[in-house]
Amino acid sequence: MDRNHLQCQLAHTKKSLFDQGYIDKEQFNQLEELQDDANPNFVEEIVTLFYNDSARLIQNIEHTLVNRPIDFGRLDDISHQFKGSCSSIGAKNVKDACTQFREYCSAENAQGCIRTLQLVKQEYATLRRQLETYFQMVREAGEAESA
Repeated sequence: MDRNHLQCQLAHTKKSLFDQGYIDKEQFNQLEELQDDANPNFVEEIVTLFYNDSARLIQNIEHTLVNRPIDFGRLDDISHQFKGSCSSIGAKNVKDACTQFREYCSAENAQGCIRTLQLVKQEYATLRRQLETYFQMVREAGEAESA
């Protein structure tokens, strides 16, 4: 594929991430501004850290939900951390699902938490797939540019 076509496809994919609410445009652009020649993969590295942190936080939420009695304060603390991680990379849909989850925590509604956790996990998995595709395209465009 030629370089111009890859660049157009990359721009379209990125716009789609913004338009569909997967990523907050302003936050993601701020991350990209921090990327330079000295650290050309900065955004992908930050997103990878987000994946690792998120997997741990989701596991902690699941573990806390199965313990009885449910510690809603702990659930809220964990989901607050997760929401903060989402904000740091601009993971808009996941952050919104975390906000819903926290509302159920505040209401001490176990069934609401369980249902909303499924939404959180679904949004997280979708975001991860979308970003993996995007970063694969970024790598391919970089390879085409250096060739």
